[in-house]
Amino acid sequence: NTAAAFHEAIRLGVECIELDIHRSADGGLILIHDGTVDRTSDGSGKVAELTTAEILALDAGSWFDPAWANEHFLLLQEALELIPAAIRLNVHVKAYDHDRQLLAPEVVDVLQAQGRLDNAFMAADEATLICARQRQRSLEICNLSVQPAQDYVQRSSRINCRILQPSHVMTTVQMVSDAHALGMEVNPFFADDEQEMRRLGDCGVDGILTNQPARLQDVRRSLMSC
Repeated sequence: NTAAAFHEAIRLGVECIELDIHRSADGGLILIHDGTVDRTSDGSGKVAELTTAEILALDAGSWFDPAWANEHFLLLQEALELIPAAIRLNVHVKAYDHDRQLLAPEVVDVLQAQGRLDNAFMAADEATLICARQRQRSLEICNLSVQPAQDYVQRSSRINCRILQPSHVMTTVQMVSDAHALGMEVNPFFADDEQEMRRLGDCGVDGILTNQPARLQDVRRSLMSC
């Protein structure tokens, strides 16, 4: 969720980039994985209780490696300006009861204003997706409400969801087959080791979320050459 990470993904030629979005105390659409800044910066506190200026002033790189010192969190609009339009966006909206009615439509509005709706989808819980669809009926959505697992595919179909993101451990040949029969794509979360990447490939998935895109590209090339 930093400029350095996005630049590296772009350099590697990835097809899709995931963004995690929380809403700050003053309405900033902040790219950050966690609900607090503690783990991934030199600050502390809940994103929802900090101002945009306070969050953007933090060092978001040193925790990972000193080489990335002074990397900062980004706003959604900044990320959209940085990431080429040809790269698909997996926009993970991390909304809660206190901000869902604000955050979901605000994200839709920014995507629309930047002309990115045609090559992006929103990933979130069912309540957030329904809220977002009220703002923009044509929005592509990915259902992250995976439990109960036994009816995940059917529940997603009922809300006109075309993209599934199940846990990698619950992804099976049967699940992928059922989803494909309903015209859905399946992109499990997540796989970083080669063995699991290959297992998911054998299940027939359409994509895999990973923290190791270069490794996944190598696995994909080897599978395609078989």
